[in-house]
Amino acid sequence: MNENGSPPRINLRRAAFTCVGLGTFLFLAAGTLRWAGAWTFLLEITIGGLITEAWLARHDPGLLAERRTARDQAGWDRVITTIMPLLWLTWLPLMALDAVRYQTSLVPFWLQYVGAAMIAASFYIVYRTYRENSYAAPVVKIQRERGHAAVTTGPYAYVRHPIYASGLLTYVGTPLLLGSWYGLAIVPVMAALLGLRSLMEERMLTAELDGYAEYLARVRYRLVPMVW
Repeated sequence: MNENGSPPRINLRRAAFTCVGLGTFLFLAAGTLRWAGAWTFLLEITIGGLITEAWLARHDPGLLAERRTARDQAGWDRVITTIMPLLWLTWLPLMALDAVRYQTSLVPFWLQYVGAAMIAASFYIVYRTYRENSYAAPVVKIQRERGHAAVTTGPYAYVRHPIYASGLLTYVGTPLLLGSWYGLAIVPVMAALLGLRSLMEERMLTAELDGYAEYLARVRYRLVPMVW
């Protein structure tokens, strides 16, 4: 619920602001609006985000309200979640310069379609995660007031951090869709931040959340099954 006691609703204004803001970064750096990959990217993240919010508003308004706050965030997590969007805002113009303005990368069309499919798949993983885990807050914390418990079903039966796994898909899919090999070269840095956050999160949850240590013993992989 919101502060006034009403259920949260889809935030169309924020979705529009995000779409326009990211589009501005991309198209200004590209120097043109004639960029099919960027339009596809913007449509995917905008429509995917709105569908996700609509599902949460109907099926788990408590989680939607929780995801719109950043209360009680640990200091180390605040540092990581500050760096990541700043990195995104540097990453997007870099890909625009590379793929469109200077055309230094030549990514095959079929790989751009693969990138679009990876972004769509990331939203599906997010949906499956939210369906299983009503405690999937945007910040790392123990939600004692909401009866926080360890979740072990759905995507959590395969990886410990399915939201981060979906983020990794987006990180790889975005430069492929936008057609930038230079953008893809930055992905290991972004993946390392996800990996660091997952390690720090596990340390906190093991110490403070009942049943989480047992869960870690059963599920070996953090982000990618059979890899890590």
